[in-house]
Amino acid sequence: MRVIHDIHGGIHPPERKTLSRPGVLHQVVIPPLLVLPLRQHLGAPAQPIVAVGDTVLGGEKLAEPQGVMSVPIHAPTSGVVRAIELRPIAHASGLEDLCVVLETDGKDRWVTGSGNEDWRKSDPAALLDVIREAGIAGLGGAGFPTAVKLNPGSSRTIETLLINGTECEPYITADDTLMQCYTEALIEGAQILAHIVDAPHILIGIEDNKPAAISRVTDAASKADPSIEVASFPTRYPSGGEKQIIEILTGRQVPSGGIPADIGMVCVNPGTAVAVREAIIKGKPLTHRIVTLTGEALAQPANVLACLGTPIHFLLENAGLTAGPRQRIIHGGPMMGFAVSDLDAPITKITNCLLAPTAEELPLPETAKPCIRCGHCAEACPASLLPQQLYWYARAKDQEQLMEHRLFDCIECGACAYVCPSQIPLVQYYRAAKGQLRDSEQERRRSDNSRDRFEARQTRLEAEIAAREAKRAARKAAAQNKASEDGSDPIQAAIERAKARKADQEQPS
Repeated sequence: MRVIHDIHGGIHPPERKTLSRPGVLHQVVIPPLLVLPLRQHLGAPAQPIVAVGDTVLGGEKLAEPQGVMSVPIHAPTSGVVRAIELRPIAHASGLEDLCVVLETDGKDRWVTGSGNEDWRKSDPAALLDVIREAGIAGLGGAGFPTAVKLNPGSSRTIETLLINGTECEPYITADDTLMQCYTEALIEGAQILAHIVDAPHILIGIEDNKPAAISRVTDAASKADPSIEVASFPTRYPSGGEKQIIEILTGRQVPSGGIPADIGMVCVNPGTAVAVREAIIKGKPLTHRIVTLTGEALAQPANVLACLGTPIHFLLENAGLTAGPRQRIIHGGPMMGFAVSDLDAPITKITNCLLAPTAEELPLPETAKPCIRCGHCAEACPASLLPQQLYWYARAKDQEQLMEHRLFDCIECGACAYVCPSQIPLVQYYRAAKGQLRDSEQERRRSDNSRDRFEARQTRLEAEIAAREAKRAARKAAAQNKASEDGSDPIQAAIERAKARKADQEQPS
């Protein structure tokens, strides 16, 4: 029996998970238009390789990755590329981004894919290439390219592959539904991942508020491989944070600024494991995902399997949205999500939930009041930070102190803001401060690069001048040596030659 460890902080907000009936999965009809952002992952956006007017099949690549921290984009169904243009996307900034707009033909024709059922005999590097080409990014929310996560470097030895089935945020039940509906695929996906990272141990962690998922995963794991361990633990938000679940299940802490691989672990989402299995076994790229549609403003809350690029309004209308005054649609959950500014924005690889609450169900936040220094935020912080201090330094834009107080260890879970009696939107300040720090770092790098280029140019010019001087000195020395051998004065000889040329020019023609 695995020992379950406690973590600092955490809260217990109302779960509201039964609303979307976890374990029941619906298939959404293909919409007439799909909008596929070229940035659906952490890192550089993909580069389009199709043109307007092209006919494409489902599974066909629409955009190539740009560099290591990038993944390709594939067509979720067949149709015609109608535009490659800026479109609204689901992002906290409310800005637009470049998207491939696909008009679907309703035929759902697909390219012929080739899988590899004998993956145990395959080289891990070859399997990583398949995962990269399948466009798989983490489906838990961050969108980190999976092939990069599975390649932590030869200096790190991975002992445990951890499948994070926590899904601790209220309302969201996409992973719970996936674990119940794709149980065998999840187990095989975990085995493939363990083979790739050469991990001798597979551990699946699930919060105890998902008894059906725990039962099904435990049964499937025991049949596939009795060494696979399934562990359940008490429900508390945000135990699903990568560092938090590792500490809960192992008692070990990921070092500040480090990654789980630093302590011999790789942590992935259940949806990511299933997507890897689909790519390896069936040769199918990541084109669909499960999304929780929930909230009391929906007549039929549900978990649905939808094409990536499906407009948000299309999903909500199919779920029976009854919009009230000042209706909010939240992308993600109530703790870490953000309000969508345009319902034409599409779902992407990182969309796990669309929440449509009524005003009574999830009231708008009150006007923030001055901080009373109660300390509740520090008690709730799962990363053992000092949220109050970070708030003051963020307001003062004191970047040195923000780094000193480990701002980037903040997982933006919102626990501090949830318990704040002054209703201060603390996470917004932290996100803004992180953005400013990243901008400052990029500016510093640009400045350093400019300085390096300038210094390199000065060094090159000085070297060229020194080389010319050396050549001039060598010619002079050679001339002097020759004159010494002839017994003549080289300076006087040069003067005589100049006088002769002048005399020739002055003679009448």
